[in-house]
Amino acid sequence: MKKIAFFDFDGTITTNDTLFEFIKYQKGKTRFYIGFLVNVPVMAALRLKLVPNQFTKEKVLQYFFKGMQLSDFQQSCDLFIANKLPSIIRDDATVEIKKLQASDFEVVIVSASAENWIRKWSDKIGVQLIATKLEIAGDILTGKIAGKNCNGNEKAIRIKSAYDLSQYDEIYCYGDTSGDEAMLALATKAFFKPFR
Repeated sequence: MKKIAFFDFDGTITTNDTLFEFIKYQKGKTRFYIGFLVNVPVMAALRLKLVPNQFTKEKVLQYFFKGMQLSDFQQSCDLFIANKLPSIIRDDATVEIKKLQASDFEVVIVSASAENWIRKWSDKIGVQLIATKLEIAGDILTGKIAGKNCNGNEKAIRIKSAYDLSQYDEIYCYGDTSGDEAMLALATKAFFKPFR
């Protein structure tokens, strides 16, 4: 019997949005809040559904990271994983992942956050990762997303392109927002806000 479990990351496995947590860690709280104020108009437009999620996310990424060397960015990501990420991982989520692994489930994190500040952690706990990729030009971050933001329907598209779900007898999916609905719809057993 083949079994697989897909987990959203931000808000499901973590207590906070890791993009904002990473920006605070890398840039400091003062620069984070200044950047947040600068980007209030585009965030308000997103809330009013006047602009897509990817447009807003790229504006934030461009403000904070455009022009940064990939090696410097990745070093910051690795330090974030080592020093900050463990404090916002939900204990119940960790327990659930370990329980699934002990029951022979493949476990996959499917995240709209960039793979750069998740992969070392996901590798360490022995799970697969499908996540947003950042656009790099000549080892420099452009502040744009390579392809599509891994959110909403894109989560289901990425899962189906990586896994033949017809081969699995059990498919568990864990999420906490409307951005996870397409993924949750793939499940034989879905869990919404399971660790609250």
